Amino acid sequence: MYNAEESISFALDSVKQQTFPQKEFEIIIINDGSTDKSQVIVEKYIRENPDMNIKLISQANGGVSKARNTGLKISKGDYIALLDSDDGWLPEKIKTQMSYFEDTSTDIDFLATERNDNKILFPYQIKNNLAEITFNKLLIRNEAQPSTVLFKRKILENTGYFDDNQRYAEDVNYWLKISLKNKMYILNQSLVSVGKGKRSFGVSGLSANLFEMRKGFRKNLHEMYKLKKISFIQYILFRFFYKAKYLLLLGRQFYYNNNIKK
Repeated sequence: MYNAEESISFALDSVKQQTFPQKEFEIIIINDGSTDKSQVIVEKYIRENPDMNIKLISQANGGVSKARNTGLKISKGDYIALLDSDDGWLPEKIKTQMSYFEDTSTDIDFLATERNDNKILFPYQIKNNLAEITFNKLLIRNEAQPSTVLFKRKILENTGYFDDNQRYAEDVNYWLKISLKNKMYILNQSLVSVGKGKRSFGVSGLSANLFEMRKGFRKNLHEMYKLKKISFIQYILFRFFYKAKYLLLLGRQFYYNNNIKK
């Protein structure tokens, strides 16, 4: 939570309205140095909802990765879900995902969902309502928005945490590392409202800063090369790919913003 006075109650209400038993939730809110009324609003929310197991942790502003890591390190649950303070879960979100984890015929460690009624795009292919996430696919496109994911605690044990110092494309960085040792999928069902339904990438939130997002992707690529997860040829090819993608997104952002103004 960072300066989220206008949306944090919406996010918390979406947890409160889950059809999965409320007693199973451990809700950890990391106040990442907010300077608005976010903390006051959450403290009031906690008083008004004593049956919800909410912990509020305040720390100096350190960015999204450091904030998430603070929550991950004190969490106790067997399953962990992320929720950004300007997003909201549909009521059946967690119950639907848990049904897949509890199905003994499936082998899933990490399950994302679609959001804002978006469709799952190439290179992901849907089979039995699921699209598998792999390392190579993540290099091309990330379809797993953080507020959609639910994953097993074992991922913290075999992968670790977010890069504390990375503020852009930090989710892809973490997903790439997770994909090396875990089974990851996207559920072909839209169960999250991101940015209250607005287009997100390149328009709202951290991803609106396309220049910094580009730097984040390049950092991820360089890190994967140093870890010897991709070859030098792949490294060069993806550098060109990310540059072309950046220019395309700049054009889309310019077009979208000009049309909004009109």
